[in-house]
Amino acid sequence: MKNVLCFGDSLTWGFDAASGGRHALEDRWPSALADMLSDDIHVIAEGLNGRTTAFDDFTADCDRNGTRILPTLLESHQPLDLVIVLLGTNDLKNMIVGTATSSVSGTKRIISLIKNHAYRDGTNIPEILIVAPPKFSQTANTDIGAMFTDGLAQSSMLPSLLSELADELGCGFYDANSVSKTTPLDGIHMDAKNTKELGRGLAATVKLMLGL
Repeated sequence: MKNVLCFGDSLTWGFDAASGGRHALEDRWPSALADMLSDDIHVIAEGLNGRTTAFDDFTADCDRNGTRILPTLLESHQPLDLVIVLLGTNDLKNMIVGTATSSVSGTKRIISLIKNHAYRDGTNIPEILIVAPPKFSQTANTDIGAMFTDGLAQSSMLPSLLSELADELGCGFYDANSVSKTTPLDGIHMDAKNTKELGRGLAATVKLMLGL
């Protein structure tokens, strides 16, 4: 059995901008990915609405700082063969850091934690796949516009910056924009179809990284 941890935010949780609820289980990208893989691969979905890479958000009643919870998840879900990291959207909020370059620094810290975790004896360090979130789209949602005043520009910078980081740190890279786009309902989330397409699109890269 091979284990894949999907570590992300509301895009991984499956937030539905149309209803304010959650996409059906089968439409969330970790589920769609699992459907494309063999039965001996266990895909673990760890998505949290509002999660950042490495930054605090004290407006929530949960810890959204990815660097604080990640070591616990690495410990509880080991052994792991692959960790897929899909984060960065919430870093671009005005009240968090607001820039793509800062988000990349947070992702770099995430990668360091994965590589340097105290895994059990005989457990290999998992492979790491960095996924660039889909770029923001134009929206009439004024609340989102106020929350991400430079979101369109900054989210457009993330894919190339994260690709460079992946090359630098020896990680895999996948650009969600190659198969998915955000919905104009809020400009930052994906509808069910695009969320599902992301999972399907990731399958070939995941198989390659798992040596299948």
